[in-house]
Amino acid sequence: KPVQFVSHPLYDNFGDIIGKPVARKKLGLDENDFIILFFGFIRKYKGLDILLDTIPAVVKKIPNTKFLIAGEYYEDRKPYEDQIRQLAIHDHLVLCTDFIPDSEVKNYFSAADMVVQPYRSATQSGVTPLAYHFEVPMVVTNVGGLAAMVPDGRVGLVAEPHADAVAEKIIEMHASGPQNFIKAIQEE
Repeated sequence: KPVQFVSHPLYDNFGDIIGKPVARKKLGLDENDFIILFFGFIRKYKGLDILLDTIPAVVKKIPNTKFLIAGEYYEDRKPYEDQIRQLAIHDHLVLCTDFIPDSEVKNYFSAADMVVQPYRSATQSGVTPLAYHFEVPMVVTNVGGLAAMVPDGRVGLVAEPHADAVAEKIIEMHASGPQNFIKAIQEE
């Protein structure tokens, strides 16, 4: 039967990009930190635990990294809190785990150097079009339709869905300069 692919539309209803220094000031973030954003509801399939496992390797290579976790828990938070304690990574986290109002979304994306979607499974994700709208490069996992929406090496990097691979791609993006992906994001 005939099939038509319809990708997730871009979101442009969350406001315009604001300057990184302004966004970071609103969120109480250091202007000199490398900010990695995990955005959206916290559910097992979205792989926050995978991202937490990347932190020791990432901060070993990029010490001034902060992981900005912005989204509401939609499951028990205790396993994540236990993991944070066991890995001793709290100093590298900024946890904003309450509901994020629409009027505040622009602050999180405008403050970020990159977005990470370490999903275990997905069809598509609304986070990807948000990253496009706010011109933030992405590291996504090679699951479902995520990689199709994020051409590898062009607007972001694609990793396999495990901590070592995600950490490697975060470090690679930092080394190559996230700002070098912005022109391709605008074109895409």
